[in-house]
Amino acid sequence: MIDFHCHLDLYPNARRLVNQVAAKNRFTLVVTTSPRAWQATSRVFAGHSNIKVALGLHPEIVAQKEAERGLLMSCVSEAEFIGEVGLDGSVQHRHTRALQESILKAVLAECERCGGRILSVHSRNAAGPVLDCIEQYCRVSIPVLHWFSGTLEETRRAVAMGCWFSVGPAMLRGAKGRRILEELPKEKVLPETDGPFARNGSSPFMPWEAMTIVRDVAIAWNMTHASVNEQLDQNLMRLLNTLI
Repeated sequence: MIDFHCHLDLYPNARRLVNQVAAKNRFTLVVTTSPRAWQATSRVFAGHSNIKVALGLHPEIVAQKEAERGLLMSCVSEAEFIGEVGLDGSVQHRHTRALQESILKAVLAECERCGGRILSVHSRNAAGPVLDCIEQYCRVSIPVLHWFSGTLEETRRAVAMGCWFSVGPAMLRGAKGRRILEELPKEKVLPETDGPFARNGSSPFMPWEAMTIVRDVAIAWNMTHASVNEQLDQNLMRLLNTLI
């Protein structure tokens, strides 16, 4: 099992859940919403080699967490993974757009200065500007676009730029998400849940449920379930090998 984007630290029972996730999942990327959360979560989840904690500052909360900007920049050199970072163009967050862009560009530039990082990137209602930032700054870093929901033109642009994508069951509920999936290169897709925010009915998706996308992916790619599982495993190994 693989989950390349979840907020494990924000589940109500995270401390008890982490051992179960470590036992069930081959790899889990825990994205954080602030640098202080990254520091705390890294300590709490230490000892599980198959659970990695990504350094983030979520675009939805940049105004509340602006004081942590310096800490964010100082921690990039220590972090293997960066996430969740990005831009959010939703109506309720447009007033922080300039600050969002300033922070994202600074993070991307620092990642490059440090030799490149694997990034989990938020782009809701801001796909074009996010791609502009990636195009401007990312030379050695590898952006993984989380729950991408841009237009088909933006999807094709992201593919042409060499971006990776993390895809979850919530994304594939809708026709738009399934149509985007059809455009994605098989060798650059990874499963995610975005739990506990993404929900399966009344309950959050659990990190070991990311692989429920296999059925929809098999249909979109005209592959067997076993072949899809193998492809996703190979994708993860190839991406992680870029860290070596």
